[in-house]
Amino acid sequence: MSSTASIKKFQFFPFVISLSITLGIGFTAALFTRPQIAGWYSTLKKPSFNPPPQAFAPVWTVIYILIATAAYLVWKHRSHKPVYKVTRAVYFIQLFLNLLWSAVFFGMHQIMGAFFVIILLWISIDVTINWFSKFNKVAGWLLWPYLLWVTFAGLLNASIYFLNR
Repeated sequence: MSSTASIKKFQFFPFVISLSITLGIGFTAALFTRPQIAGWYSTLKKPSFNPPPQAFAPVWTVIYILIATAAYLVWKHRSHKPVYKVTRAVYFIQLFLNLLWSAVFFGMHQIMGAFFVIILLWISIDVTINWFSKFNKVAGWLLWPYLLWVTFAGLLNASIYFLNR
């Protein structure tokens, strides 16, 4: 079998591992988020474009599945080359910042601190898209909904800060 054919073949367990990693980040973020929705978050003034709280979990679940799929597509090209190592590092930094935002915003109630984290997250997603695209164009495209959602979340975060200072 040629190396091209082996790259195209779907591998179930690596895909499940990729899903487990990203959904695990989402589950951990939900540990900070979920208890605060009916409590602290409900007391904040929010802009008119704030989605209903029940919209966040399904949107994030879809986004985490897209992230996992993109990571899997890049993983299939894994190697010991520096370009792959950088790509992997950028990916994990992005996941860490994703989790950190929930910890800072919902866990610590630091709205402005969370805004700074979301700026770093946005940059890291943009960088991840660029690095993922070097390995697989589809992997890069799969991260665009994530970037758009985090753009919206950043606008929402900033609005909540200004409405509640």
